[in-house]
Parts: sequence; C-alpha cells; structure tokens
Amino acid sequence: MPRKRKLLAQLSALQSNTSFPQIDALEKLSTTPGADPSPKSSKYFVIEKKNSPQLQADFFDQPCVSLAKSFLGQILVRKLPDGRELWGRIVETEAYLGGEDEASHSKGGKQTQRNAAMFMKPGTLYVYQIYGIYYCMNVSSQGEGAAVLLRSLEPLQGLDAMRELRRASRKAPTKLLKDWQLCNGPSKLCQAFGIDKAFDQRDLTQDAAIWMVPGQDPPGEQDVVTTTRIGIGDRGEWAQKPLRFYLRGNKFVSVSDKKIEREMAARGTSPCS
Repeated sequence: MPRKRKLLAQLSALQSNTSFPQIDALEKLSTTPGADPSPKSSKYFVIEKKNSPQLQADFFDQPCVSLAKSFLGQILVRKLPDGRELWGRIVETEAYLGGEDEASHSKGGKQTQRNAAMFMKPGTLYVYQIYGIYYCMNVSSQGEGAAVLLRSLEPLQGLDAMRELRRASRKAPTKLLKDWQLCNGPSKLCQAFGIDKAFDQRDLTQDAAIWMVPGQDPPGEQDVVTTTRIGIGDRGEWAQKPLRFYLRGNKFVSVSDKKIEREMAARGTSPCS
C-alpha cells in the first residue's frame, strides 16, 4: 500500500507540473486580471459541440442560391494552432452564380489561377484578397464557377481570441470591439477567424482547421430577407438581382435592408422568435 500511494503521489505531481507553452501564451492574451478564466461564449450559444456532426459533402452539393440560403443558421468552426476553437453562426450570405453573372469572378466561365477553387467540388473554399490587405471567403456550390460568399457571422465561442486576431490585423490602436462588430462583414469575419490566402482551395469536409456543423434551429422562409448584393459596382441588371440573404432582425448582419423588412412586415410575415 505505501508503494501504491507513493506512485499515485508521483503521478499527481507530474500532471500538475505539465505545461503547454503555446496554449498558455495564447490563454494569457485573452484573459484579464480578475476575469472569468473560462472561454468566453455568446449568450446565444446553445450548440452541444460533442454531439454536433460535421456537415458533409451532400450538404454543399446543391445549387448556389439554395446553398446560400441553407448556410444561414449553420455554424462555422475554426480550430486555432493552439487547439482552441472559434465558433460563429452564419447570418448573411451572397450567391455568385458564375458564367452569366457579371458580378462573379468566374463570369463568362473563365477559369484562372486565382478563381480555380470556384470550379472545384462543392464545399471547397475560395479565398481571395481585396485592396491588397483584406480577405473574403467563399464556398463553392453546384454549377460551373458558382460560389457563396460568407458575409457575416454571429460570434458564439472564442470571442476574446477573435478580438485579438482583429486587433492584430489592424495597424492603428482602436477601441475594444463590441460583439456585433467582430464578424459583421466578409473581411472582418476573415480577420476574426484568422483566415487568409492559405485557406484557398481547402475542403470544408476534410480540413482539420476549418469546418461547419449544423445549427440547432434552421430558419424558416419568414426569417430570411432576400435583397441585392453589396459593393459589386456597376454590373447592370446583375447589381439588382436579389442574391443576398440574411437573418431578419439579427444585429450581427453587416447591412440591413429596412425597405424590404417593412414590406415583409406589411405582408404579415413575422420572424420566428
């Protein structure tokens, strides 16, 4: 018995002295004196991670507009190098149909080194750079050169890490970002999730650092606002196509279309609570 107690004591001491420098350093970045040391999560976070299956290839293998709508309410997960996970609920998307779509990077069916991911199997990430410094993330769908832009996320888990990543991506010191400011735009969500060109052409069904899981309650048609896309410039009739979709009444959306929302209200279309 004394020998057994001695071995147990040695094992306990070994476990208490074990440390992981990289994880410890990242934890210090997101912890302030006197704060709750547990990972910060949104009050809206209700998903049980261990019971959440990953979205598979059949989910992504659908027409572009259908996929853009289906993304709403699903969860994007990003695993950082230190093992922590960032979770965000998709609340806004845009569909880019390829071919005839004058606003698409694949218009005319032209395939280049830059847009190659748009022609790969559904569920492939297409990440491109804008203004030489920002990134936007898309997911390929059915259709030659078709993809869905992820425009906004509702942060669910890892909010402090998101703030650090956003702060690191900006040169000038700024005020602490509010929750709704972390991912309310395509470039912002890429900054907050640490996504850059290295993620281009990755497969969401196979990658160990980024994937999607189902949301708990899929939104109904009455919850989805359908309106025009943002920031595509003069693309003729394509600038007026209703190819942007977002969750009605969600404060994490980048830009709300109040006119469309009033029309929905006048028709008696009430969003689900």
